[in-house]
Parts: sequence; C-alpha cells; structure tokens
Amino acid sequence: MLIIDTHAHAALNWFCPVQTLLGEMDANGVAHAILVQHRGAFDHAYLLDCAKRYPGRFKVVGLPDPDPAAAPRSVEAMKRQGMAGIRMFLGDGWRPEDPAWRVAGELGMVVSVIGKPEQFASPGFRKLLDNCPDTRFCLEHLARHGPPGTEFASPPHDGFRAALECGRWPNTTIKVPGLGEILPRPAQLPAGYPFAQSSPLFEMALEAFGPERMMFGSDFPPCAIREGYANALEGIRRCPAFRQGDALAWILGRSAARLWSFPMDEDAAPAAR
Repeated sequence: MLIIDTHAHAALNWFCPVQTLLGEMDANGVAHAILVQHRGAFDHAYLLDCAKRYPGRFKVVGLPDPDPAAAPRSVEAMKRQGMAGIRMFLGDGWRPEDPAWRVAGELGMVVSVIGKPEQFASPGFRKLLDNCPDTRFCLEHLARHGPPGTEFASPPHDGFRAALECGRWPNTTIKVPGLGEILPRPAQLPAGYPFAQSSPLFEMALEAFGPERMMFGSDFPPCAIREGYANALEGIRRCPAFRQGDALAWILGRSAARLWSFPMDEDAAPAAR
C-alpha cells in the first residue's frame, strides 16, 4: 500500500537531520514525505537541498515573509525555488484579505495550516476559505493543536465539531496524526502497541471530510517522544472506521498523492535507501 507522510520536520538548527527521518520512512515502508518548515525558520536552503539530494522522496512547505505586504512576492519566490506549499499559523496576525493565500492558490501551492479548533471555527478563517476558493488548504494536526487528552476527555467535543465544519469547503483537506498526539499516555504500557482504543475524533473527522480528503501526517520527530513513528502509523491502521472499504488506502497514501502531486502508483515510489 502506498504510504505518504504529509507532515514531517527536518533541520540542522532544530529537531534533527533528514537522515533520521529517512530511517523511519524506510523502516516503515513510507514512500514520500512533506518536509514542513518549523516556526521561526525562514531560510529554506536545507529543506530544498534535502529534496534535491533524494529525488522524488520529498516536497517542501516553507514559511512566507511574515510581513503581509512582502508575503505575495515571497510566495512567488518560493514557487520558483521549487516549493510545493506554504505554512500558515492561525495564532499569528494574519487577515482573511491578505493576498498571499490567494497568490498561493494561483501558483498551485498548498497552504498547510496550524491552529486550535476555535481558530479553525472562527468567522475569520471561514471568510478566508470563502475569499480563496481556488486555494487548497490542508488543516494540520487533525485541526487541533494542544496537549493530548483535551478533546478526548470532554465529549461531545463541541469545539472540535465546530472546527470540522471546515470540511464543507471542497478546497480543504485534513492531516491525521498518530494517537499519541490525541490520547494521553497510558499509565501502564504493554509490551507492544500502547493504545487499547482508538479516538472518536478520527471518526468525526472521517464523517466531516471523507477518506479522500484525509491524509497521514506523523509530526516527526515530535512523535518520537510520544508513541513513536511506527505506532503513529499503526494507530491509523487499527482505527475501525478507517478499515471500511478503501478508506485506509486513501488516508495513508492516495489522498496525499493527489493533493501533493506524487505518483498514485506504489510501484513508481523511489526505492528505500
């Protein structure tokens, strides 16, 4: 089965070099990954070099100039450098009318968005989606960003449901992380896979977006201090809702291949190194 990781980090000034990520990818049969730039790093030379050194394995999401007036030119330059997308932080001082998000869509670049459920549910973000119907927005971290256990401990998850209403816009997709990003660490860990249950948040996201607009995003290397890369993948594989029909094939690879323009054919994936 084709597997694409749509949310991984690599760097020399934070996290770890790309070779560490490649080791996890090769050990777990992951063909491709999106290298997402981390906050505060506006020099993308290392990520672009990674994509060049390992042809076909990576695509790069970078950070545009934080000055709204300079951002459109920054996005255009990033496209010329070969980047596939830009990253947006909903906690920063963005505005729905800022032109950079529309420019990204005109250039065929994906906007990868990080935020909290209340920010995704805000009138401002919905206005942005209305303003940019031709821009593809990919919601990071299952449209939630915070300590594990928050939504799981508070059914009926009304705040999360409000964020998932973004699925009504056809130009939105959503990244599905490992369960360690959602559930608290078990007090007693078994010898093998750590979680005894899945999360209702997975099923809620599936209902809102459908499998063809959902995709695996490991959040490596932060996931390594939670359940680990292999267990992050395993949590998606074990989710009962994802095992219906061909949902798992879409979530693990096909959706990402379509959004990020990777080959849909598993046989076309680069060999492990």
